[in-house]
Amino acid sequence: MTIEASAPVPVKVRRATKSSWTGLAVMTPILILLALGPYILGRGMQQNLVILFSLIVLGTMWNLLAGYGGMVSIGQQAYIGIGAYGLVYIADTLGIDPFLAVPLAVIIAGALSLPISFLAFRLSGGYFAIGTWVIAEVVKLIVDQMDVLGAGSGVSFMAVTELSPGRRIAYVYWLSLIAVVIAVGVTYLIMRSRLGLGFTAIRDDAVAAGSLGVRVTRSKRIVYVIAGMGCALAGSMIAANTLRVQPESIFSVEYSAFMIFIVVIGGIGTIEGPIVGAIVFFALQQWLSDFGLWYLVILGLLAIVITLLLPRGIWGLISGNGRIRLFPVGYRLVNPLERFSLIKEKAPVGDEGAPNA
Repeated sequence: MTIEASAPVPVKVRRATKSSWTGLAVMTPILILLALGPYILGRGMQQNLVILFSLIVLGTMWNLLAGYGGMVSIGQQAYIGIGAYGLVYIADTLGIDPFLAVPLAVIIAGALSLPISFLAFRLSGGYFAIGTWVIAEVVKLIVDQMDVLGAGSGVSFMAVTELSPGRRIAYVYWLSLIAVVIAVGVTYLIMRSRLGLGFTAIRDDAVAAGSLGVRVTRSKRIVYVIAGMGCALAGSMIAANTLRVQPESIFSVEYSAFMIFIVVIGGIGTIEGPIVGAIVFFALQQWLSDFGLWYLVILGLLAIVITLLLPRGIWGLISGNGRIRLFPVGYRLVNPLERFSLIKEKAPVGDEGAPNA
């Protein structure tokens, strides 16, 4: 038996899959239907969906930070509060249109997250997680001392009250839906870029990634800033939906617990996971709302069970451990062929025409 080299065969590399095209075909009409929400849904349902959209944004941002960037933070509520208070201050105090104030509040959160990252990145691992929580508490204490922001009693969002309730709720609903598209779209584009390619190496081993030329600190800082801006966007949606911002609620560590729960049960390290997790968490909130604080105990038990039985989350179970991808960010080979083939040689024939032993 000999090995003969065959002619080189070009190998095609693709990202899109049949499942991703099917997902696009399904998600497009769903988005169109959601965009028509103010025309077909009541005000109460619209406000509830704003809560769901906010949860999807928060889960997506925490997944980008921890699932892809490898930074487990329990202090993202700092940027939720900055986004909420920033929106109220810019719209009510400065007199800027409230819907134009949203991107300004997000930019402010991004500008603040940059210097904060230099402080947070001096820590790593569990110290980083606790450090981000401390930073969030410091931000809360600073807000408590600012009379212009209502100090510890909070402040009402008055700029949007000039609109009729129906128009206000519809505008907030559309803005929240756009926020979901932006959050998921930005995450998708990042993970398809060279920056996203480096995240995989950083998450597995930051030291090894740095030795291979990946700019670890720079990449982490970019993700940290983007995640902060995304959480601020969700915070502004929460403020516009509730019309009231209080330090104890908007800076609550419960938001970090909710984000972790959403990502863990949905599927960490996937774009689809936080969306599924947010929908499940929202449904559980609505279903268990009459149980008081017991619903938190039930959520904790559920998170433990799913972590033990489904380490890849609900989306991992649905997708068959990654075989189905609605948002293809990796690469796959299409009908790869071996470059070498094994060809059996015929046995030699003797003088009498019989094969030799």
